[in-house]
Amino acid sequence: MENRLADELEEFLMTRRTLHLSTLDQDGHPYASYAPFAKGDDCLYVLLSDIAVHGVNLKNNPKAAVLIVEDESEAQTIFARIRVNYQVQAQHIPFDAGAEYDEGIDCLQKKQGDRVLNLSQLSDFNLFKLTPLGGRFVKDFGRAYTIAGQSLTGESIEHLRDGHKPRASVSR
Repeated sequence: MENRLADELEEFLMTRRTLHLSTLDQDGHPYASYAPFAKGDDCLYVLLSDIAVHGVNLKNNPKAAVLIVEDESEAQTIFARIRVNYQVQAQHIPFDAGAEYDEGIDCLQKKQGDRVLNLSQLSDFNLFKLTPLGGRFVKDFGRAYTIAGQSLTGESIEHLRDGHKPRASVSR
């Protein structure tokens, strides 16, 4: 079952084009945003501008969280959209990093198109590699899984068995 879940998660990631990104500002306050992304080998790549708050935040604090979620128009129920979230460690990959930079830009260009090549030539755009530190994959009510390890599909995926519980009966 674990291999099947990893395959489903991999397929889900391949069908998404954007992620929600939660970063921390210099005072430790959370900041929510979104960005186009591409999947690398057990990482995610984003290309962010210094003009954008999330780009500055990641340069100053590499701890972040990512949410990749099923589109509302595709969801069977709005309360149980398919989603995966990760705690990530961000690494700024400088323009002069050679093959490492080229790999990230190539992944982004294949996923997001040629605009990536244009943006990558602007000095205010920075490539970030987001390495997962663990996460959660939710497919529906009662079908939530913990992703353990530093990979997108996890070194293990375990079903969360402590599901929703009814409230004690209360008269209203």
